This record gives sequence, C-alpha cells and structure tokens, in this order.
Amino acid sequence: MAHGDEHGTGSGGGGTDEPAYGSPEFDWSVLSVPTAFAVVRGQLGFSWLVLADRLATLTQAELEWEPGPDTLRVVRRGEERSPRTLGPGEWVMEWPAGSESPQPRTIAWLVAHLTEAYSERWEWTFGGHERRRDAVLFSGEVGPAVAGLRDVVERWRADVEALPEEEAFTVGLSQATEIDAQSPFAHLVAHMNRELIHHGAEIMVLQDLYRASHVTEPPGNR
Repeated sequence: MAHGDEHGTGSGGGGTDEPAYGSPEFDWSVLSVPTAFAVVRGQLGFSWLVLADRLATLTQAELEWEPGPDTLRVVRRGEERSPRTLGPGEWVMEWPAGSESPQPRTIAWLVAHLTEAYSERWEWTFGGHERRRDAVLFSGEVGPAVAGLRDVVERWRADVEALPEEEAFTVGLSQATEIDAQSPFAHLVAHMNRELIHHGAEIMVLQDLYRASHVTEPPGNR
C-alpha cells in the first residue's frame, strides 16, 4: 500500500489531497504528534471512522438479526425474554445472566451497549455527573439507534480531542467508576477505544454474516 493510500489521501495529477474513504473525516495530522495521548486519540478517531462508515449502511434486518438461540436483543418493553433489562423507555436491552454468559448478541444490542457505555463515561467526565447508564434511552429502530451512538461517540471524541495534553493524565478526571476515579484519564480513553474496537468488530462480522446468507435491503442509513 502506498504511503498516501495508507494515510487515506491521494496526491494524483491535480495535486489535491482528498480523503480516500471514511466518514467522519479523520485528522491524519494526529499521527505525527509524538505524545502518548496523541496515540490514543488517533486510535479513537480512526476506529470510529471505520465503524461509522459501516453503520451508515446498516439495515433494519441486519440490526435485529439473531445469529443463534437465546440471543440478547433490544426489544419493546414487555417483549423481553431476559429477567433483567436495561433502559428506562419504550425500548430495553436484554441483560445477560452473568459476566460469562455465552449468549450471542444482535447488532442492536451491541449498538445499545456502546451507547450506554459511552454515555455514562461522557456524563461523568465532561457532563453534569448526574445520569447513569440506566437512564440512557435506546431504540430498536436502525435510524435512531445509529444516530444515538453517533451522537455520544462524537461528543466524546470532540471533548477528548479538545483536552489539553497536560491534562491527559489527570487522575480522577472521570468519576464514572471507582477505577476511573483512581486512574490517569488517558487509561480510560484507551479502555473505551478497546470497547469500540472489540464491539465494532463484532458488529461488522455480524453484518458480513447476514449479508453472506440473506438478500439484503438497499443500504441507506447515512
């Protein structure tokens, strides 16, 4: 892969650099900043760029596809199969029986999980320190579900990127959990990056598996 392609730009005959792919546009200049915090900021930005591009083509059928028995879903209140749920509104996440539960998850569940995780971390770092994850609203409809995740991840990204380098390792900048309150903030950014990469990869694999075995609807969720 050519250096220009690797960085998502091309310098063709016109001499104009243009993003080769991805939305939102990624600020490649962060890759030249020689600090530890720039590394995690760059990882966050690029990881979200890749996932956001896929989510823009997500269909309703893909969102709610159950890849196996006893799949964890996002359903309207009263339709849940699980004795435990999360969500205060019309839609709830079915919560697993335990931390080691082997239950598969729908894309809807994975989107909702990322939404509540980023919502709580943003609220208890940059927000009013009031709302916990059990106050986060979910949706089982593809448009609102993706929009909700996009909104909170982009808010988190904007505030992380705006944080001065000298504050990146402030202990207790986030009060979301006991561990967060005792840790330099950059460690939390790295942890949330892992969540985004981990669950984003699951979303993309489930989308690929669905498309390999079904006739899909035309994409249109940009």
